[in-house]
Amino acid sequence: MRYLACLLLAAALGALQGCFPVVATGVGTGALMAGDRRTTGAFIEDESIENKAVSQISAKYKNATHINVTSFNRHVLITGEVPSEETRSEVGKIAAGVQNVKAINNELVISGTTGITSRSSDSIITADVKLRFLNNKAFQADHIKVITENGTVFLMGLVYRKEAEAATEIASTTGGVLRVVKVFEYLD
Repeated sequence: MRYLACLLLAAALGALQGCFPVVATGVGTGALMAGDRRTTGAFIEDESIENKAVSQISAKYKNATHINVTSFNRHVLITGEVPSEETRSEVGKIAAGVQNVKAINNELVISGTTGITSRSSDSIITADVKLRFLNNKAFQADHIKVITENGTVFLMGLVYRKEAEAATEIASTTGGVLRVVKVFEYLD
């Protein structure tokens, strides 16, 4: 029973991938933004970009795909699975067409959609990486966004190169991680 409770907690944390400081501290958006390196405008635009891109992609592709859109400082990461190269390309174009998007990292994989077991595992990996980030002294955990898709961990944020290397090392040595992809913007 305890294992089930931990699995459900990990799944819930994974569903809130971009909301780590809120989950960890239980505070609202104002406190969340206080530690963020993005401007207030970029923070708000990132939420808008994600919502608009997901809405437009969902309107065109409904349930035929599994697509996640994450925006950080107007840089968009697209992850998930699609059935063809044509769909992959079109999803990238849709996201790139959203107002205020600066760059696109299209990491969609052409395959069948992952199941609940894989997604639950990804949620656990994300939670593990975030918890390990909390115990480090090289950077603040809330400066880096963690997204996991089919065992691949994507790291986003406005960071210094030293912070990026520390975060990459922590993520790559976390159990279950197959690969780490850095989608950082560097401050130095």
